Amino acid sequence: MAAKKGLLAAVLLLSLLSSPLPSRAQASSSFPVNVWPKPTSMSWAEPLAAMPVSASFRIVGTSGNSPYLVSATQRYTALLFAERYRPIVRPAVNVTAGGPALQSLTVSVSDLSAPLQDGVDESYALEILPTGVATITAATVWAAMHGLETFSQLAWRGRQGELLVAAGVRVEDKPLYQHRGLMLDTGRTYFPVVDILRTIDTMAANKMNVFHWHITDSQSFPIELPSEPMLAEMGAYGEDMRYTVKDVKRIVEFAMSRGVRVVPEIDAPGHTASWAGAYPEAVSCAGKFWLPDASDWGSRLAAEPGSGQLNPLEPKTYEVMTNIINDLTSLFPEGFYHAGADEVTPGCWETDPSIQADMEKGGTLSQLLEHYVRAAGYRAIVSSASFYYLDCGHGDFVGNNSVYDDQRSDYKTDGGSWCGPFKTWQRVYDYDIAYNLTAEEAKLVIGGEVALWTEQADSTVLDARIWPRASAMAEALWSGNRDASGRKRYAEATDRLNDWRHRMVGRGIRAEPIQPLWCRTRPGMCDMVR
Repeated sequence: MAAKKGLLAAVLLLSLLSSPLPSRAQASSSFPVNVWPKPTSMSWAEPLAAMPVSASFRIVGTSGNSPYLVSATQRYTALLFAERYRPIVRPAVNVTAGGPALQSLTVSVSDLSAPLQDGVDESYALEILPTGVATITAATVWAAMHGLETFSQLAWRGRQGELLVAAGVRVEDKPLYQHRGLMLDTGRTYFPVVDILRTIDTMAANKMNVFHWHITDSQSFPIELPSEPMLAEMGAYGEDMRYTVKDVKRIVEFAMSRGVRVVPEIDAPGHTASWAGAYPEAVSCAGKFWLPDASDWGSRLAAEPGSGQLNPLEPKTYEVMTNIINDLTSLFPEGFYHAGADEVTPGCWETDPSIQADMEKGGTLSQLLEHYVRAAGYRAIVSSASFYYLDCGHGDFVGNNSVYDDQRSDYKTDGGSWCGPFKTWQRVYDYDIAYNLTAEEAKLVIGGEVALWTEQADSTVLDARIWPRASAMAEALWSGNRDASGRKRYAEATDRLNDWRHRMVGRGIRAEPIQPLWCRTRPGMCDMVR
């Protein structure tokens, strides 16, 4: 079988090399139809042309296909024929009447068994020949999915509603960073499973590969765990606001089918007020008002309403944590687990009698946190609140705030949001995650995550809070935010992101607009500089 594959590849390569090569427009600027995120390398033969997609078009995989590749080819075949995208600006391309139509797309994968894990090879190449044949050559199944997404974005509906695809296109692509994630907080707000699936599906379309699921927080514990059923029983918002074992398996499998890893997070030792209903002995300062003295921020028992954090001196803490981690290990195939450990508030522990007694013996709060973390021992991934927090800029959610007695109190400031102002797509896109690092330090940066904390977000605004700003990060981490000369390319990206947002909306994603339609129909007229 290996010999046959090698012979086939050699014959294919020979046929390509023996064909005359037309001049090609390179991806240094936008094409009439673009791909998001922008590929590492893309060329389109001139004069730019498109061809119709045959009604009998099919995607063909290599023998011995994985079930994930089979489902992906079926999904993208259906997506292609369901495509209703019409570019805002009509593409200036030649469509030859009566010419060849695209008959098939052949997908070839070098390693069908490579698992979906951190650092998996995501490189692929795509060729759409004007003769009516297209090929994807991918290192892994997960890379092939990226190739299929790129192919799908090169199709559109013509003037008469006919399905067209770019012809004479060559793409060679791979990500700049291996970790391109989105964190969603379901502890403060419960999101139905369908919302999570839609979000993961859109992540895959943006070539994002890590869904960081911040499952629990002080406000609720919405996941049912076999070894600790009382946590959800007492900590969820309600019976219809829990993720069952079946739900979790459905989410994980759905994500796997899209090439997206699911990294679970159970935040601790802070943000654990929701545990107190099941285990009051393990949670310090539970049920106490979070800010005893409004004039003294240092007196707070929590970073926000919902006080309670695990007591590191209580044996029950480690018994419960061990059970939780064991359950998560069986539910999630992912090799990483996010342990939280943020915003531990000294004031909370200082109210606990057992901790007070320990401190009277010479113990310190720093030693308490060190004691807890050395029991956990797991790696963590962090994103920047200054660039990647998608909830910022919507004000604060606390009530009875006397700062608003003065109508000018937050004028020209952060607008009441601790991490304000609002993070525009340009700010997200412009962020260099390895900025000011040495070459050796930069090698340790494996990627980034945008984050949506949900004090003020639910299903009604989910899509718009995330997209297309998360798309901006997706491209910056996939192919960078600079052109070949090293210049930031956010100006060139504007029209492309407008188009991608338009296509996402057509796919059922309620992404927020970034400009009036007038701007896209008059390229350059809304720029600051011509």
